[in-house]
Amino acid sequence: MSDRQVSFDEATKLGLNAEEFQKIQDILGRMPNYTELCLYSVMWSEHASYKNSIKWLKTLPRKGPQLMVEAGEENAGMVDIGNNLGCVFKIESHNHPSAVEPYQGAATGVGGINRDIFTMGARPIAQLNSLRFGSINSDRTKWLLKGVVKGIGDYGNAFGVPVVGGEVFFDESYGGNPLVNAMSVGIVKKGETVSAIAKGVGNPVFIVGSSTGKDGIHGATFASADLHEDSANDIPSVQVGDPFQEKLLLEASLEVIKTKALIGMQDMGAAGIICSTSEMSEKGKSGMIINLDKVPLRQENMEAWEILLSESQERMLIVGEKGKEKEIEKVFEKWDLNCKIIGEVIADDKLEFHYKGKLVAEVPASTLVLGGGAPVYEREFKEPAYFKENLLFDIKNVKQPENLKDVAAKLIASPNIASKRWVIEQYDTMVRTNNMSTNEPADAAIIDVRGTDTALALTTDCNSRYVYADPQKGASIAVAEAARNIVCSGGEPLAITNCLNFGNPYNPEAFWQFVGSIKGMGDACIKFNTPVTGGNVSFYNQTSIKGITVPVYPTPTIGMLGLLKDKSNKMGLSFKNKGDIIYLIGESRNDISQSEYLNFIHEIRQSPAPYFDIDEEIEVQNIVKEVIKKKLINSAHDISEGGIYVTLVESGLENNFGFDIVSEKNIRKDAFLFGESQSRIIVSVSETNENKLSEILKQSKVKYQKLGIVIENELIIDGEIFAKISETKNIYDTALEKLI
Repeated sequence: MSDRQVSFDEATKLGLNAEEFQKIQDILGRMPNYTELCLYSVMWSEHASYKNSIKWLKTLPRKGPQLMVEAGEENAGMVDIGNNLGCVFKIESHNHPSAVEPYQGAATGVGGINRDIFTMGARPIAQLNSLRFGSINSDRTKWLLKGVVKGIGDYGNAFGVPVVGGEVFFDESYGGNPLVNAMSVGIVKKGETVSAIAKGVGNPVFIVGSSTGKDGIHGATFASADLHEDSANDIPSVQVGDPFQEKLLLEASLEVIKTKALIGMQDMGAAGIICSTSEMSEKGKSGMIINLDKVPLRQENMEAWEILLSESQERMLIVGEKGKEKEIEKVFEKWDLNCKIIGEVIADDKLEFHYKGKLVAEVPASTLVLGGGAPVYEREFKEPAYFKENLLFDIKNVKQPENLKDVAAKLIASPNIASKRWVIEQYDTMVRTNNMSTNEPADAAIIDVRGTDTALALTTDCNSRYVYADPQKGASIAVAEAARNIVCSGGEPLAITNCLNFGNPYNPEAFWQFVGSIKGMGDACIKFNTPVTGGNVSFYNQTSIKGITVPVYPTPTIGMLGLLKDKSNKMGLSFKNKGDIIYLIGESRNDISQSEYLNFIHEIRQSPAPYFDIDEEIEVQNIVKEVIKKKLINSAHDISEGGIYVTLVESGLENNFGFDIVSEKNIRKDAFLFGESQSRIIVSVSETNENKLSEILKQSKVKYQKLGIVIENELIIDGEIFAKISETKNIYDTALEKLI
């Protein structure tokens, strides 16, 4: 072995601990050289191995008759959507790269998640995202926001897949560590998928796509450590994307699958060549011999470990069938992409890497990956003191403002409630022309499945304030809200993907938030029959507030897939007609806990999560499903951030309608208007169908209230004019843009 030997000090610099360093020596039966140490450091990082989280991830429900590919089996999960089609979808984070270089960090996050979809043979048809930033009043936040949004827009627009939904949330806890979670959704015919597997002794191994450079080296390790003041100097850990190259790679990948010359294919994302070679080999119970001299490079004088760890974008590893090399090469030549044979499959559980005539690394493939030799840890966790302090909150100690009209206007202008038009207008939402949500907004994005009677319903959801207040309840609410958005849009929830964003796993209080979130998510997914198909864990997300380093708010982002078996059942959120009657389905409570109202108006952060009962939630959703299928209602919009008032305003914006309603007399007026107790939906119904709707509601167990009617322009509550929809719309549409 030609490479230099290493010391424990070098191992620690690469993120390995003493136990792991010793384990590597035990596996190899000798001291590793530097290249081998680098391989283990990235593959055993949290980002690649889930060593601190896998114990808890395995407790999530991951099976269901609707699943065609379960979590962990391939690059992404796949769900049966009927008509001989499967939907492949996944969400992942690109947080740390976006914190130090927001444009490329966000852009390559979009590119990477799309490759996870089309490497399985599915054509991406929709993208969503979930973005978190610090206070909008911070210059750094404005810089990060502009860079991230431009990165997502430029990459996605050029690649040619519409951004159809997402969320943007501001809180000081994300000030030093924004969250950039990207989701991609694709469709594939049954039988046309390809697996990320290497098998068949002597079969050739190809690298295809872009050339390899020094960008992204140790990116997986970078994502598995805390950000610090000098993180910007780690810029090689941030990849550089080329969406036009990715578009070519997409078309070439889908075309080469049709040749039937492929054995397996995998995206080169985190950890680059070493990740693809080890994971594909382990899946096929085989190994590979790789000649790194054959890898197309775009920089001179790269060392072996740099080639192996580079996370240069727009690359795939392909295992082809021996004797069909020309068929594969012909496809990539057509699309003017690199396609080089760099090695072959062998029978042994071994990866051999050769460079410049020397054997530079030799390791057992299975020992690098999850389920093989990668370590698995049980981390300590303990309930933080703030949890019980939150429970001491009493609404009676919060004085109700005298002028609720002013409060309502201020709340509409809150960065977390105001229109995200400035963001959305930078995304192409219409490319491929299958976005059914552009004509009429709905709680979820509705994507036409062409040539069928069906449509997909897609959403990303998580209120991290709720999760911070109570991780178990808050994560359950995130699943419930995602399902509620799907149901309000006319769909049936099918499955979720998740992006789990938390602090340092060695911090017992941060890990307590993680464990609680997993429990709450699992409980809710079982209730809604929405198994987890995959996703990722992002630890080490922390920020400094007043000189103290604290974890970001725990943010288990839920990406949910739903199905409209009959797309004529698509339901929008907007009021349709003057004179339609407005109903509240669900029960309001004297609750302002963790609401935007309590945080933004009263500046009170310590309170419990809002009221939530999952069985009540399911009953409410089932009723709304029924009345939509019976075509009894004209709109449906779930109550979330900002409470009933914001929900009613949002329902009136599209068609310039106002409302005339009567509040619930048994609870505080601010709680009725702005509280965020869960399991509530606003629907509108024509006079013709009101009796039918009322009869169904009476026969159910669900509480409901007839609130009032849809009127022109004015927003009237208990006989008092709060505002006009035209004035409110102007505030709603421009508030965020003015702050940026």
